[in-house]
Amino acid sequence: MKSRILSPSLLSADFSSLEKAVKLCEEKGAGAVHIDVMDGHFVPQITYGQPVIKSIRKLTDLPFDVHLMVERPGEMIESFAQAGADWITFHQEAAVHADRIIGQIHSLGKKAGISIVPSTPVCLIKEILPLVDLVLVMTVNPGFGGQKFIPYCGDKIAELAAIRKEKGCGFLISVDGGVNAENLSSVLDLGADVVVSGSAFFNGSFRWEA
Repeated sequence: MKSRILSPSLLSADFSSLEKAVKLCEEKGAGAVHIDVMDGHFVPQITYGQPVIKSIRKLTDLPFDVHLMVERPGEMIESFAQAGADWITFHQEAAVHADRIIGQIHSLGKKAGISIVPSTPVCLIKEILPLVDLVLVMTVNPGFGGQKFIPYCGDKIAELAAIRKEKGCGFLISVDGGVNAENLSSVLDLGADVVVSGSAFFNGSFRWEA
């Protein structure tokens, strides 16, 4: 994958035209496709599951960055791997045994990511940072598209970048929520490697030049 990666979120796409949305991701220089899986429990909404991911897998060679906003993510890892996920990211807040889930993802030949919501401090995942391939910093409260970037979350991006440098870790830092043309540069300057954009990308206001 590229050193800086645009990962458009299909949450903001037209669900009746997912093929068109995936092709737009390719045309606009995306390095991955971000797929938000919501179960109606961990977050209020329900989106899509394994059958939808399997059906669109054949449309592109771009990596599928599957973000599990679900309770009990460990029970779903294998089925999402089989459906076509390349990266599987689960939430620290939904996992008691994060180390075990990371190992499970890796055993299936997939990249493992862990995500934290705005109210979760980086210190709660510090022990497992050497084990993961990606850390997804939610910069809005998850569950809905079109929200504004929460400013204090930028401090967590910078903190993760500092830990990575100090410890020599190899994880990528992904940022999801409210990233747009106005704040993209500052998000990248803080240390982000992967930028998830939903509403701004699909309404045409987002310009990716990283």
